[in-house]
Amino acid sequence: MGGGIGAGFTNAPLGQVNGGGRLGNRTIWAEFNIYCDPESAQSIFSNPLLARKTTLITLDLTHLVLATPPVLDTLLRGPGAAESDTATGVAPPSTLRQLLHDLLTFFATTYAKVFDLTAGPPLHDPLAVAAIIPPSASDFGFDDRGGERFIVKVVVGNGEDAGRIMVRRTEDGEGGVRIPRAVDVASFWDCLEECVGRAEEAVKGLG
Repeated sequence: MGGGIGAGFTNAPLGQVNGGGRLGNRTIWAEFNIYCDPESAQSIFSNPLLARKTTLITLDLTHLVLATPPVLDTLLRGPGAAESDTATGVAPPSTLRQLLHDLLTFFATTYAKVFDLTAGPPLHDPLAVAAIIPPSASDFGFDDRGGERFIVKVVVGNGEDAGRIMVRRTEDGEGGVRIPRAVDVASFWDCLEECVGRAEEAVKGLG
């Protein structure tokens, strides 16, 4: 998980800061993970052997996966909760569901205030994990346009654009980093819900 490309790489809303556009979430140019150690990131992207094995999940993709109010409601109450409601009230959510809901609600407020993204907060790390779970490429519809690969360069040093990534699409056979442009959002949320359900069952078993 790292970096932001912009320039219409996807149709994800990246938000803005102080009325201006942005590519990153740590600075207007840099995403947090790359910003923390741009030299290490560059060492991976510039290594031909490692680059061929690398899938980079950028903000351009994670911002397609927003925890919207309906998603938050399902996460809190579980799938089909509305249909099972009765006049006597609704069973309280599990501690796990309440925790996840509270975390994402907190980030929803932060993204609305800081980045002017009001539809919901994006999910970053869970999407990066999904990209490396076989056979996630088919399960979640990570779309690399039939094998599209990129040369990735990271701006290093202490300048204001430190941590920024710049990409160039490679020619056939040149290798490079895989950077998906799309994902099956519904399938991803279904998988996440399944994981939460399994975790709830595991916690019950400990009791």
